[in-house]
Amino acid sequence: MENFTSTPKLSLLSKVILFSLFSWGLTSGFVHENFLHCLLNHSHPSHPISPAIFSPQSSSFSSVLRSYIRNLRFNSTSTPKPFLIITALHESHVQITVVCARKHGLHMKIRSGGHDFEGLSYISQVPFFMLDMFNLHAVDVDIESNTAWVQTGAILGEVYYKIAEKSKTHGFPAGVCPTVGVGGHLSGGGYGNMMRKYGLTIDNIVDAKLVDANGRLLYRKSMGEDLFWAIRGGGGASFGVIIAYKINLVPVPETVTSFLVIRTLELHNLTEIVDQWQHASYKLPEELFIRLFFDVVNRTVRGNFWGFYLGGSENLLSIMNESFPQLGLTQPDCFESSWLESTIFWRGFPSGTSTNVLLNRAPAALSFLKRKSDYVRKPISRDGLEGIWKKMIDLETPMLIFNPYGGRMAEIAATATPFPHRAGNLWKIEYLTNWNQSGKEAENFYLGLIRELYDYMTPFVSKNPRQAFLNYRDLDLGINHHGNRSYLEGRVYGIKYFKGNFKRLVKIKTRVDPENFFWNEQSIPVLPD
Repeated sequence: MENFTSTPKLSLLSKVILFSLFSWGLTSGFVHENFLHCLLNHSHPSHPISPAIFSPQSSSFSSVLRSYIRNLRFNSTSTPKPFLIITALHESHVQITVVCARKHGLHMKIRSGGHDFEGLSYISQVPFFMLDMFNLHAVDVDIESNTAWVQTGAILGEVYYKIAEKSKTHGFPAGVCPTVGVGGHLSGGGYGNMMRKYGLTIDNIVDAKLVDANGRLLYRKSMGEDLFWAIRGGGGASFGVIIAYKINLVPVPETVTSFLVIRTLELHNLTEIVDQWQHASYKLPEELFIRLFFDVVNRTVRGNFWGFYLGGSENLLSIMNESFPQLGLTQPDCFESSWLESTIFWRGFPSGTSTNVLLNRAPAALSFLKRKSDYVRKPISRDGLEGIWKKMIDLETPMLIFNPYGGRMAEIAATATPFPHRAGNLWKIEYLTNWNQSGKEAENFYLGLIRELYDYMTPFVSKNPRQAFLNYRDLDLGINHHGNRSYLEGRVYGIKYFKGNFKRLVKIKTRVDPENFFWNEQSIPVLPD
């Protein structure tokens, strides 16, 4: 790392920071003063780190902390707070932070977009500081090579917008929520409505820039293929701090078609439609993706059929009439647009909304929430579907999303990346519940509802192990406490997220980070001594 051994004089701002931290009690509390001296003494004069450091005494500390919290469950006065926030302004800040934190035995959390459902990037039950990547959000698109370098502090909306600035016939197969941060989304195997055609984010990554536990800045060639494999689906925060990913852009037609068709249990034969969907959705042309979103409205189940097709409506209607006529899709249901405009439709923005909305880094609204996941490998009987509807009506609040597989998802080997959920899976289930009441009583009530629905679904989903999706973090699946070296604790959730790939991830982790510096409550563990 450039000039890490140099010791320039402290600037006035640096001295002010040290004074405020010491007066807050850092010297006798959570961290030794040498950590701050290490950071300030070793930042390069052309890229001083002092403007990136926020202590609880800083007037901006609370706003910086809260600005990327996306789950109100972790935005209360009782939520554990970091003793320091470092909002890296340059990649050298990341290197310095890692080296100094490791040297002084400190626990670091890494945050990009803050959408992690369990808040693991910005809370901990042990003293910690947070490295926030939101300032590193450059998106450098090269249409000639069909690639882009994307820093992990960017949000998906920025990536989509920057691609469309350069080309109307290029895209990237990632998620439908534009405020999701690139860091977690890409490293965990993010998906979107082009997954059946182009696979996941990780299937379209060709290089990466990573800071390892020794503070070295590594690319694919220097990190080696094992580590490069691990950070494409194994969660980057277990292995280092990912600065940027190089992604392959994918071709999209000038006109794509989206639709939203709503059918209810009371007015339509929803069970028959869903039954036909589950037999057809994974066998449809890979250019077509039809997601199902189920909620309960006025004591009946409502099925929202969200569709996306890489082509015009005329071809789409022909496919639907032949392969899924039960839905009854018509021309007025179809919305033809550019690929970029389709991302606006899929987020539910009103018709005519400017694509500039994709650059808004804050969601329109926040709530308290919980998510869980499952994988379905066999069609559910009609009686089984009827039972699910009855259970949803009884519970009223929890919602379900069915995301179809097949196509490209069935063609990629389960060992090609750490993400193992490929051939044999018909669709993935996301369980959702949101609420607006604060307090532990409300939280326990709504958590109880979603867990009850999850338990009810046991006969219909994968077994031995019951699989789960890493990017839908779920601490119900197990926790590795306090960063210890418990392989057995990590295996509890690791097998569910990674199946047979877990062993390889553990071996790589043990080799590249034997001291387990990069850990969170569901990170990859290291092998015992």
